[in-house]
Amino acid sequence: MSLEHHFSRRERQIMDVLHTKESATVAEILAALPDPPSYSAVRALLRILEDKGHIRHRQEGARYVYLSRVSRENASRSALKRLVSTFFQGSVTQAMAALLESPDTQLSDAELSRLQQIIKQAKKEGR
Repeated sequence: MSLEHHFSRRERQIMDVLHTKESATVAEILAALPDPPSYSAVRALLRILEDKGHIRHRQEGARYVYLSRVSRENASRSALKRLVSTFFQGSVTQAMAALLESPDTQLSDAELSRLQQIIKQAKKEGR
């Protein structure tokens, strides 16, 4: 299953719900969506996502419960790689600089220390 899939807006919203809740029925997904489409539209999108291999379902009585096949962490990493590749020519340095130089970025001392540790570890591992 490719993690490099580009989701439509609604597919992304459904995946976000499934990652947040870990599993959900159509009714639960529908309740969590902004400006929700019809019940049948959500079912159709779930079927598409399942056909593409991004989600699976299990049957509990008469209802289906849907789950993501990929963890939120793996999905986030894949999306981040795609973003860095698309907007920063694959440069992690440029991406990090853009985040850190933004006036909206506020980092605590603990967060700065964590970033320093990550950089130190990357140097140690030769990355």
